[in-house]
Amino acid sequence: MSVVLVVGLGGTIAMTAAAGGGATPALSPADLLAAVPWPAADDVTVQAVDFRNLPGASLSFDDVTAAGALIADRLAAGVDGVVVVQGTDTIEETAYLLDLRHAGPQPVVVTGAMRNPSLAGADGPANLLAAVQTAASPATRDLGCLVVLADEIHAARRVRKTHTTAGSTFQSPDGGPLGYLVEGRPRLVSLLPRRTVLPPAASDRRPRVALLTLTLGDDGVLLAGLAERVDGVVVAGFGAGHAPRDLVPALQDLARRMPVVLASRTGSGSVLAGMYGFPGSERDLLGRGLISAGFLDPVKARILLWAALAAGAGRDQVEAAFAAAGGAEPDRWPWNR
Repeated sequence: MSVVLVVGLGGTIAMTAAAGGGATPALSPADLLAAVPWPAADDVTVQAVDFRNLPGASLSFDDVTAAGALIADRLAAGVDGVVVVQGTDTIEETAYLLDLRHAGPQPVVVTGAMRNPSLAGADGPANLLAAVQTAASPATRDLGCLVVLADEIHAARRVRKTHTTAGSTFQSPDGGPLGYLVEGRPRLVSLLPRRTVLPPAASDRRPRVALLTLTLGDDGVLLAGLAERVDGVVVAGFGAGHAPRDLVPALQDLARRMPVVLASRTGSGSVLAGMYGFPGSERDLLGRGLISAGFLDPVKARILLWAALAAGAGRDQVEAAFAAAGGAEPDRWPWNR
């Protein structure tokens, strides 16, 4: 019999209608588990921890770090898998941060819901059931942190929320799902080339990493004074990694002072390395010291840069980490598991 721990962080899945209108987090993990139609054949013991009860948008790095510490302790104590239940607004970020810090073989699965329990067709019970079944399965060991919704299994490194309300909102544009739940059992159809796990962060290190999305006619007003306020920057550039030519000097100056990662605001596909050569092209910007995010989208790139800086990474380690996680050089990950 497998033992799966369910850690509640709140979110739509745990919301009920508030007296003043709208939905707010109110239900505990035990409440959520009581609504799941458990198959009689499932040989799983489920434990629950009510850890936070917040909307996904209100979760912080400290919340996720604390949840990760709790998960590590319970896995060390013998739990076979973990399910994290939270708001979908930040699942793509929290799951990746948990993945970067989870070195063990046990599955850690993040799930949530797009329709709260007071609405017709609430998807929370089905998603929670699928997540527990995934966390309990030997087939998902050694895959790190996974995201499971709508009977799809996604890698934390790839998955994105792509629609504000659709039940199929979670997609992995570059590679697709790792697998699916079929009759309550995970079936994997693809795997990532390798896991990418960071060393523990220093307890006193809380880096500040900005995400700057470039837009038509951008005059760089958000770059003014940025170097004095942050420890790293992710630039979500146009297309394959492009910036307005007037911003190039400021970006170069910033890259001399801290890690500046170049991602694409398109949401899928890799930043290129040498296709274009005009001022502000990917070739130009990388030549001026910016670091390619590869296939990592800007939100994921920010999580990796934050976690690397929190772990005390220097520039060489940051560059190697992005080369590996971004897909250009999968074997270049600078830390051993």
